[in-house]
Amino acid sequence: MRHLLFAQDENFWFETLRSLGHITYGGAEFGEVEATAERITPGNYDSWFDEWFATAERIRADADEARSRGHVSTARDSYLRASNYYRTAEFFLHGDPRDPRILATYDKAIAAFNDFVELSGSSVERVAVPFENTALPGYFYPSPLAGRQPIVVMHNGFDGTAEEMHFFGAVAAQERGFNVLTFDGPGQPGARQHQGLLFRPDWENVVGPVIDHLSELPGVDTDQVSLLGLSLGGELCLRAAAFDPRVKAVMAVDGVYDFSELMMRFLEGDRAKVRAAVKAPEAPQIDEELAEAMESSPTARWAITHGMYVMGGSTPREFAARTMDFNVRDGIAERIGCPVLICEAEDDLFFKGQPEEVFGRLTAPDKTLLRFTDAEGAGAHCHVGGQRYALGKILDWLGDRTPIVDASVNA
Repeated sequence: MRHLLFAQDENFWFETLRSLGHITYGGAEFGEVEATAERITPGNYDSWFDEWFATAERIRADADEARSRGHVSTARDSYLRASNYYRTAEFFLHGDPRDPRILATYDKAIAAFNDFVELSGSSVERVAVPFENTALPGYFYPSPLAGRQPIVVMHNGFDGTAEEMHFFGAVAAQERGFNVLTFDGPGQPGARQHQGLLFRPDWENVVGPVIDHLSELPGVDTDQVSLLGLSLGGELCLRAAAFDPRVKAVMAVDGVYDFSELMMRFLEGDRAKVRAAVKAPEAPQIDEELAEAMESSPTARWAITHGMYVMGGSTPREFAARTMDFNVRDGIAERIGCPVLICEAEDDLFFKGQPEEVFGRLTAPDKTLLRFTDAEGAGAHCHVGGQRYALGKILDWLGDRTPIVDASVNA
């Protein structure tokens, strides 16, 4: 996909496109995104933070003023955009976990989103899902239709938030009559930032307590539970569906077979030997190759620094070793028996080729590979920039398998 901004920095451009894509469901304005991006020094993480934070602060101030004057709609819409801009500002800071801007900005993003929720009436509410010795934060979007309706459980991936799922599927599914529950699991911001929970590969033990909690929510048909995972979530959701039969349909947006392939692309040599070296007590050549990748590739620089923050590892190689646990190899993909949708992006920045790999391993009788292209405007990773189009296709696939019936029609 052609870069409209940041021609020499694929990560800065992708994150800008990500915010542009959120315009569809109220998460941004084109002019605000463009004006902010034009002030940023390419490749400079501090510049990125400063300019997005300034925009978020301005929009948050507008929201506060509108609210104080009783202009609820203006305040609600502005809080939603401010939340997304704070999230964007904080995105590249994780190379230094001690940076005080991380938690301060994350907390501002959550506060702004919760102000949006407060002004949204009954269309969305905050939830806390009991999990081990703590709780996972999330949001419940009740179906607008009468009667007990199916529910779609949604989670983000390697770097996204439960709040961002508002734009990546929650509103679109709710519009179609589904109940929706979004949540942050271990490693994701709501569990990582203050609780310190890191990603774990046994995602079925994360999704399980979330499904357990569905019986506490009104109007939910707990016999019709679907699961949608975004980005790395496209591996995590498949793993959960393989081991939890309560998942009646699963949507991987986009499909991921082996997360460690993201790191293997930066290392040279026979795959089996490289994997063994990554896990060895010492591997100076691997250490050098990863250091060189971080120096030359914006994608490697960000993926490794962020990965150490959310998956752990005191060195890039230790993080690379941890990625090897996140896959649906060794018969896991073959265990999935429910209907499966695997999405693919033509110009995926991170997981190109992975959707076809996982799709080829599936043995479920009902499986679909749905390709999105640049020509459609949806060829970027997770189809950012083409979200309403892509979500329409994805949720129509689900609707064909999980019909919605408005009980008021036959009342």
